[in-house]
Amino acid sequence: MNYVIMTDTSANLPTAQTRKYGIGVIPLSYSVDGTEYTCLDTEAFRSEEYYEALKAGTKISTSQINPQKYMDYMEPVLREGNDILFVGMSSGISGSFGSAKIAREQLLADYPDRNIRLVDSMAASLGEGLLVYKAMELKNKGMSMDEAADILLNERQRICQIFTVDDLMHLRRGGRLSNASAIIGTLLNVKPLLKGNENGQIVTFGKVRGRKAVIEQIVNRYEQWVESPETQIVGISHANCREDAERLAQLLQRSCPPKEILIVEHEPVTGSYLGPGALALYFAADKDVRTRS
Repeated sequence: MNYVIMTDTSANLPTAQTRKYGIGVIPLSYSVDGTEYTCLDTEAFRSEEYYEALKAGTKISTSQINPQKYMDYMEPVLREGNDILFVGMSSGISGSFGSAKIAREQLLADYPDRNIRLVDSMAASLGEGLLVYKAMELKNKGMSMDEAADILLNERQRICQIFTVDDLMHLRRGGRLSNASAIIGTLLNVKPLLKGNENGQIVTFGKVRGRKAVIEQIVNRYEQWVESPETQIVGISHANCREDAERLAQLLQRSCPPKEILIVEHEPVTGSYLGPGALALYFAADKDVRTRS
């Protein structure tokens, strides 16, 4: 049967790519000073202005995708006779995936001849986006939706997400930092090393003195853990720190150059929890990478 791959805007994929491959995208929303926005078109996102406003203390709030919004986006796909493979943001940092489950039950009651497979990416940004790319690769190889979904559920534990932020208070205020007791101050130029753990939660696992040194530590972890880099797309997301992202990309070429490096501005919803200056790296390693330090 035909199926459509869908995701949410947390996947942080370039709009040109989602349109090219026919990937359906469901938007998360955010509010700036009480006005609600969505960001479906990444090319139109005024990232510098947004992160400067966040840095200046502008109040930004976010909301998870509710079941009705999932239904609004998914129902037309089902009505056209397609099944849906949905790859969503980690349930470890958002309730949106729980809403997707509720929507699925209702939609399948209304469309009993259709099928919807939900894959919790246990990730966000390009950690999620790389799984969407994997789904496209599997579909192009002729795999069925169930075959692709089962592979993705296995592959998600191999996606390594390592990042740093300039201020942990954004994660703390949003409740997105799992091991709150490990919070360290940003005084004396100490920078945290963070990662996505096996439950899709954000945890700290180290601290480094200085921005240059923390970028080197991210690269060192990549060199130690990456598997078959020459075959994979590696992702970098950043929140208004393009020069650091490009520097990180250059360093990745040092000993384990990947097939391709995708650099994106961090989208506004999850970006609001990381804050300006956030820099993240995403790549595939082995199935135990999320438990490593």
